[in-house]
Amino acid sequence: MEKYQVHQIHNVLNFDLNKLVEQSKEDGFRFVERLMTDYKSGTNTFNQSGEYLFGVFNDEGVLIAIGGLNNDPYTIDQCIGRMRRFYVSKEYRRHGVGSLLAQKLIAEAKKHYKILVLHTDTEQGNDFYTSLGFSKDSCFPKSSHYMKL
Repeated sequence: MEKYQVHQIHNVLNFDLNKLVEQSKEDGFRFVERLMTDYKSGTNTFNQSGEYLFGVFNDEGVLIAIGGLNNDPYTIDQCIGRMRRFYVSKEYRRHGVGSLLAQKLIAEAKKHYKILVLHTDTEQGNDFYTSLGFSKDSCFPKSSHYMKL
C-alpha cells in the first residue's frame, strides 16, 4: 500500500473532485456531488468534534478516493458516528484503496464513538462493508449497516 497515502482533507474545495463527481454520477450515485454542494453551502464541512474527511492519493498525488466521518445527524445520541460520502475511483477498486480508507475512518471513529453506522443499498457495498466487520441491520435510523467499536 506504499503507493497510496491517506490524508485528512481540511478544505475539499482545494482539491479537484470533478473526476470523482462524474464517475459517481455515471454509477448512479450523487453523494460525491452532494459532498461538494454541502461543503460549499457550509451544511457539512466535517469540522465538528469527531468529524473527519479523508482522501486517498496515488503516487502521483491524485485524489482517487474520498470518505468522511460525521456525528450521525439522524440521532441525538452523540456516541454514534456515520461514515459518509465514501467513493473510490473506478480504476482503483479491488486494489485495497477502499479498505485502506475505511480502516482509517474506523480507527478515527473508535476515538469518538461507540457505534459506527452507514447506509448502502448495493450488493457490492454490502459485501464490502460486511467484509470489514459491519453487520447488516437497519436498527439505527437511515442506516443499513453498523459496527460496534
